[in-house]
Amino acid sequence: MILSALLTSVGINLGLCFLFFTLYSILRKQPGNFHVYAPRLVAEGKSQRTNHFNLDRLLPSAGWVTRAWQPSEEDLLSTSGLDAVVFMRIFIFSLRVFTFAGIIGVFILLPINYLGNQLSIDFSDLPNKSLDSFSISNVDNGSNRLWIHFSAAYVFTGVVCYLLYFEYSYISSKRIACFYSSKPQPHQFTILVSGIPVSSGSRVGESVESFFTKYHPSTYLSHTVVRRTNKLQGVIEVRAAFVSFKSRFGATIALHIQQGIDPTEWVTERAPEPQDVYWPFFSASFLKRWICKLVVVVAYILLTVSFLIPVVIVQGLTHLDQLEVWFPFLRGVLTITFVSQVITGYLPSLILQLFLSLVPPIMIIFSSMQGYISFSKIQKSACTKMLWFTIWNIFFANVLSGSVLYQVNIILEPKEIPKILAEVVPAQASFFIAYVVTSGWTSLSSEIFRMFPLICSFVKQHFTGNDGEEFQVPSISYHKEIPTILFFGLLGVTYFFLAPLILPFLLVYFCLAYIVYRNQLLNVFAPKYETGGKFWPIVHNSTIFSLVLMHIIAIGIFGLKKLPLASSLTIPLPVLTLLFNEFCRKRFLPIFRDYSAECLINKDREDQRDPTMVEFRDKLVTAYQDPALKPIQYSGSIGRLKSPLLHSAVA
Repeated sequence: MILSALLTSVGINLGLCFLFFTLYSILRKQPGNFHVYAPRLVAEGKSQRTNHFNLDRLLPSAGWVTRAWQPSEEDLLSTSGLDAVVFMRIFIFSLRVFTFAGIIGVFILLPINYLGNQLSIDFSDLPNKSLDSFSISNVDNGSNRLWIHFSAAYVFTGVVCYLLYFEYSYISSKRIACFYSSKPQPHQFTILVSGIPVSSGSRVGESVESFFTKYHPSTYLSHTVVRRTNKLQGVIEVRAAFVSFKSRFGATIALHIQQGIDPTEWVTERAPEPQDVYWPFFSASFLKRWICKLVVVVAYILLTVSFLIPVVIVQGLTHLDQLEVWFPFLRGVLTITFVSQVITGYLPSLILQLFLSLVPPIMIIFSSMQGYISFSKIQKSACTKMLWFTIWNIFFANVLSGSVLYQVNIILEPKEIPKILAEVVPAQASFFIAYVVTSGWTSLSSEIFRMFPLICSFVKQHFTGNDGEEFQVPSISYHKEIPTILFFGLLGVTYFFLAPLILPFLLVYFCLAYIVYRNQLLNVFAPKYETGGKFWPIVHNSTIFSLVLMHIIAIGIFGLKKLPLASSLTIPLPVLTLLFNEFCRKRFLPIFRDYSAECLINKDREDQRDPTMVEFRDKLVTAYQDPALKPIQYSGSIGRLKSPLLHSAVA
């Protein structure tokens, strides 16, 4: 891609961003749009409509930016939960990383790349030259200037690891603090027991009562048998039950100790929050779950392979000569400068983003078929699937799509991976810069503009007679947003020393995203359930992967640049990074899996002085009931805050 094509793409996306932000600042003030741009505040009674005319409503303003910026992290924690805080910490971490990277990359590495002579660039016609002139490809082979890139890779890795450790430690302490400050919750005292053996002539409830009063007499409190509806048999008992205990520590002991001699019986797992339970899969047999998991694996592979089709199409659009071969009748149109710049600079990223937007709901469906018992686990699983799908199909498939030989060599010759990546990754820098601008900047502006909910609201108000009193408060789709953010982080880490021109565009994205998502979390999205910050290990692992990928490419690029000593001295970097990762896993990951005995016992001792615990334990008996078995209740908008995740994802 030439510089002028990139500038065209940037110009188009800047125009769209300005348009969307301007329209948002006007439309959000209109009384009829309050339930579109502040549905959470309306549902909570914090936003009052007024029909008095005010000229200020028709003028764009940036007051919403200040209101999104002002609330403290504690305010966000109290209103949106720890998951929202962790989500925003991703942006804070990214801003710190890429501010440092931007200083090193733009002010040190970029001039060195630009002043190289390897590509023989004519600076008199710079707008029509390739963006490779700003990459490491332009540095002379064997040049001692490459040692600056080598040093930058070491320094950058050290800074990122330090920030990773700091964030892991900070979020771990936040998770423990939230636990100590929380009121008693049903899921803290409850486990789910499945594979309950039932003798002839007895019922599931009787087996549960007999087993736990015998083997957990001092801690067992009550149980609720899982019941499901069946078209032929009506209400039936499933061989599963929510078993509650008198203390958190008692529940944890039962959770982590094998209950029966047969490990397939009395299988225990942590119970989710009552509103987080995903009921449909309770009636599935062990065989059905196993088959479904196998089907999901096959379907995931097929989806990944089929996504290569739009990737190949997109890569074809970035090369005009290849496009002319495919569509010879377009040769006349492609000679027009502006048209060629739009096609090569803007259109590929837009097409790829449109195809990628179809994937998150599919990942939710895949994860729901795997037997998870909670919406939060489904969303966390979908987040992981979406992340690796994005990394493979948007990064690796794009950089390797130019040659089938590259893809075959990576499989047959693993030792050649650094060399192959060093050859193909720098060449795609211009494409990914355009991708950040199109999929990042414009997506953020469309996120805050909420075009689809706005259109739906308009149709309901003017064609169905609905005045907007009934609406659904949405929740944020972490499985969609987090993989996107982490992928941009991967691009920044990977291209830090290869093509640092991408860093300013990433910094703009993270700055915009911080403000936009703070606004959305405070005004639009309401939490439906809480994972306790369990998305952060995904962030940590993704960053470690990005660092190791950068190191592998660095080993190859220094070899290609005839600097074998630098290539050899880079080898310790991925080893040290993986050792750091293992240390973090031992130090912090157990905190995210479960709470320590110290935390549990201290919290249980606090409960002994709490006079409301008697009432709380009485309510535990009815805390876990399938909503399908409850009487139908017709409620207002606030009552619909608990709509299922899967329904909203598929709808």
